[in-house]
Amino acid sequence: MDSIESLFSLRGHIGLVTGASSGLGAECAHALAIGGADVALVARRGERLNAVADELTGSYKVRALPIAADITIEAELDRIVAETVAGLGEIDILVNNAGIAPTGRAEKYSRERWDAAMALNVTAPMMLSQKVARRLIELKRPGRIINVTSILAYVGSAVYRLVGYTASKAALANLTRQLAIEWARYGILVNAIAPGWIPTEATEGGIAKPGNRERMESLTPMGRLGKPEEIRGAVIFLAGAASSYVTGSVLSVDGGYLSW
Repeated sequence: MDSIESLFSLRGHIGLVTGASSGLGAECAHALAIGGADVALVARRGERLNAVADELTGSYKVRALPIAADITIEAELDRIVAETVAGLGEIDILVNNAGIAPTGRAEKYSRERWDAAMALNVTAPMMLSQKVARRLIELKRPGRIINVTSILAYVGSAVYRLVGYTASKAALANLTRQLAIEWARYGILVNAIAPGWIPTEATEGGIAKPGNRERMESLTPMGRLGKPEEIRGAVIFLAGAASSYVTGSVLSVDGGYLSW
């Protein structure tokens, strides 16, 4: 590890990013491609995936494979892995980014909303991680798993009513630690990124409501919201050789929000 290239290059690696059609998922895919990895892009919106794939291949000269799928369906996970392996090669970097944040008062929160949050935010990352890890273990190859959790895995939301989201993201953070413990012996490093308040396609509507942006900024020591591209450095670090002795950690990208 005596050069920038050896610390951060991802050339020769195959990444898979869920929720990659927009927002932070697309930024995670850009990060892997900047590092030189070939990337499978997974989300339900096929047209949007195609657009992101074109951006990656055009800008970074890597291979990008769009796969339209619903990761809450078990059979779809098997198809995702099979198509990625067939199209790009064995997955050794997995970014579990897809998630939802159904809002609602806790005393009125429906079982349907709760189950949906748990299915996409916790169960899907676990099942996909398991499928990728099994192959790596069988092949005796190292790998990286990066879960995208949230600052709201550690504190309650002072802006929105997000009981399902906060509970599921907290579960994902501790799932990260448990998988790190169990898979460290195989060279599979499992870490997470906890983004703070960052406007994306999914969040900009809520942020634009009167008073929300000001409240978020006042709660953030840096005094501003994040930019979507500011997650890229964390992804490259956790995916590359620079983090070879890091596992079970959650890296906050939050402008200091969790430091209060």
